[in-house]
Amino acid sequence: MVLLSKISLVHFWTLALSAAAEAGSCWRNTTCTGPTDTSFPGAWEKNIYAPASRLVRPQSILEASDSRTDFKVGSGHNVLKGNGSQIVFDFGIEVGGIVSVDYTASAAGSALNLAFSEAKNWIGEFSDSSNGAFKQGDGYLTYNITAAGKGVYTIPDNKLRGGFRYLTVFLTTNDTDNATLDLNDITLEIGFLPTWSNLRAYQGYFHSNDELLNRIWYAGAYTIQTNMVPVNTGRQIPAVAHGWYNNATLGPGDTIIVDGAKRDRAVWPGDMGIAVPATFVSIGDLESVKNGLQVMYDTQASTGAFAESGPPLSQKGSDTYHMWSMIGTYNYVLFTNDTDFLQLNWAKYQLAMDYVYGKVGPSGLLNVTGTRDWARWQQGFNNSEAQMILYHTLNTGAQLAEWAGDTTGLSSNWTARAKDLAVAVNADCFDDAYGAFKDNATATTLHPQDANSMSILFGLVDEDRVQGISQRLTENWTPIGAVAPELPENISPFISSFEIQAHFVAGQPDRALDLIRRSWGWYINNPNGTESTVIEGYLQNATFGYRSSRGYGYDASYISHAHGWSAGPTSALINYVLGLTLTGRAGSTWQLAPQFGDLTSVEGGFTSSLGQFQASWCRGSTKPSSSYELSFKVPTDTQGTVVLPPVNGKKSKVTLNGKSVQWGSEDTKTISITKGGSYKITVRN
Repeated sequence: MVLLSKISLVHFWTLALSAAAEAGSCWRNTTCTGPTDTSFPGAWEKNIYAPASRLVRPQSILEASDSRTDFKVGSGHNVLKGNGSQIVFDFGIEVGGIVSVDYTASAAGSALNLAFSEAKNWIGEFSDSSNGAFKQGDGYLTYNITAAGKGVYTIPDNKLRGGFRYLTVFLTTNDTDNATLDLNDITLEIGFLPTWSNLRAYQGYFHSNDELLNRIWYAGAYTIQTNMVPVNTGRQIPAVAHGWYNNATLGPGDTIIVDGAKRDRAVWPGDMGIAVPATFVSIGDLESVKNGLQVMYDTQASTGAFAESGPPLSQKGSDTYHMWSMIGTYNYVLFTNDTDFLQLNWAKYQLAMDYVYGKVGPSGLLNVTGTRDWARWQQGFNNSEAQMILYHTLNTGAQLAEWAGDTTGLSSNWTARAKDLAVAVNADCFDDAYGAFKDNATATTLHPQDANSMSILFGLVDEDRVQGISQRLTENWTPIGAVAPELPENISPFISSFEIQAHFVAGQPDRALDLIRRSWGWYINNPNGTESTVIEGYLQNATFGYRSSRGYGYDASYISHAHGWSAGPTSALINYVLGLTLTGRAGSTWQLAPQFGDLTSVEGGFTSSLGQFQASWCRGSTKPSSSYELSFKVPTDTQGTVVLPPVNGKKSKVTLNGKSVQWGSEDTKTISITKGGSYKITVRN
């Protein structure tokens, strides 16, 4: 029997992993449960950022000691010579996982070093910051070369780097002039979405005549993919002072949805308020969502309180994030019809409702005592954002009670409580002189982005106030996005994700599309970013220093450049521009209500357990257009309504599958569809 050397064994194991990754196997020992192919093949697949294999290589060289820009596999090209020599490799998109370096060393006694960065701003020898110590950079990984010749260095599993685009490889040696290290190959085994063998097997799609919007939609989808991680790769808590460890347990199952690829790598229910609807209409992996919600129930306190975040972070004391766990339960059941999950956790859900509603005082308003929140400057007392979230929690809870088969009157009770809350909030928190909600039921001049956006989106605000609030929100806009008054100097794509939906609900699609292009368009085109994902936040001065001002203590490189809470356009473009939404579990009932804005053609779809939902519309070539055509296909055993906008504000002639339909007296035309199938509607003056 021939015994392999230690280096040969490492090399053999790395090659075995590489072969498995090339073949499309799932992450390490997980079972492949994800789809094997896309549900909607077409030209739009060119916009998918996800790689075709779980094994990837750099796409180019960003910086080197000479003019090299192309990455090549093989000897003699990617050569480091002398102490401090370095090459910055560019993977072209956000990636994450386990890096392996195949090298040839001229001699023993040198060290191979690796540093990582999501943004171009922090390329170099010390990595960007991810460990939570809030120091400038995490440092680098070092591998001591003990023999001349060929070798392979694979970073340890606990040093998995969850999110980066740039890899800096540099040499340290006492032989300042002569030592060389030939980097024959660099590979990365993708660690995210661990149960999928085909990372491009999207279960939804979007395509329009605006290529910028298409790129933004797929950037949101890809961000969510990078946020679905193996459950044993959470960030270690307490934070380490130097370096990083991603080996903490996050929850049940094999895969779970977290807030960010690089960090925090924990379940955050507030983030899921945006990330989960975007997940459903794009990649469609709801197993990660289920496990993320289940860990919140598994760690619920005896009082009924949910933690603000999942383990190992396990922060507590947030009334708003408590309610987001409840809203997340509604979204998950709506998209899946997983009533087994609902029944398993129904008693705990009721306890959670009792806990939060027990904080409603004599005024009829929620008294916020769990003051942790999404990063807004302050929280507490009768904060208006919390009132909006409670209103939505009560209404979605009423629907869950019906789905759970409750016969004790919970649904009608919670609906009545929501109506009473709306009366109190409109009376006590609305600033009539300004025309928008105040931040609190106090004498404050702050009119927040979050509460005002949610008031429209969740339907709490009196109808005659909607248009004024939508207009007021635009006063916070800059050329690169909306500044949140409740987080001065900062632009939050998380809260702006609610705002764009609010403008759509207000019937202002041009306004919503404008904000998407300003904010998300600015980042996707920013050469210093990932050019493939959506960012956690940034400052109004166009730097990536989100929450690094006003004493937050964050260093700018700590910001996550792949954060699912910013993926709002991915669901909004489907739900409002295409206009396709589910109103019943798994799509048993649905609505199609397109909003054109300045677009001329849009198509898209998604998949539920009942089958595929797909729609498209296009407008005539004349300006202004005198007609449009709407086509859609919905599964058997579903029914829904189609809401048709008029052409140029005029009542129009309508045909449904070639048969004339009367418009009627309403401004819009609603058509009931009582069975699944394919339909074509034409509308013209």
